[in-house]
Amino acid sequence: MSEDEEAGDLDPARRAALAQDLLHALRSRCPGSRAEPRGSLALGTADEYSDIDLVWIVPDGRFEDCVAAAPDLLGTVRDVASLRVDPDLANSRKRRLLFVDFDRLPLFWRLDLEIVARSVADRPGYDRGNPAARSDDWSRPASALANAVAAVKTVLRGQPRTARGLLERGFARIGAADAVTGHWFADITRLAEAAAAIEPDRGPLAERVVRLAADHRAELR
Repeated sequence: MSEDEEAGDLDPARRAALAQDLLHALRSRCPGSRAEPRGSLALGTADEYSDIDLVWIVPDGRFEDCVAAAPDLLGTVRDVASLRVDPDLANSRKRRLLFVDFDRLPLFWRLDLEIVARSVADRPGYDRGNPAARSDDWSRPASALANAVAAVKTVLRGQPRTARGLLERGFARIGAADAVTGHWFADITRLAEAAAAIEPDRGPLAERVVRLAADHRAELR
């Protein structure tokens, strides 16, 4: 199977197998920790476009070690194409949220991994809105590209109003004076190209976004 074919294969069984491999790796890395699915995967309501939501609950004394180990650990399961941290929690001492795209997998299947210290595991809003937990050192183009992927997903799900909002926020995030036309393929392509122009290191991800939109061009009218 070629890279493009593999990235376009939306068989939920592949996603389920990856999720199980990730959970096993997380649990093995930190004895005494818990790793569990969340969201639609946990509820059994996932469709072919759903991402992978996992939570890793670790002993408080191992929190920083687990956060530091996470990128390489995830890479042992599948090569990581890009990883970013939710800026609202980037300096939290007990809670982080990682957004991970893997090579040769659909961009729809982003991993959202929350790493949380056991003492606050039952407080899902912990540190959200805390200025001390926030960092301004984050990539706005990468965030805009995530919005572009989410826009493809929402159009395919028949949610054009949501897609419009995602693209508008994506353009605003990178300061692009652009208007969403509702011609989805063109709008998504412009956002991806504008993000890459601002931050060339995001070029490979932007190219994947454009390919994703092209793969679904018939539906992105």
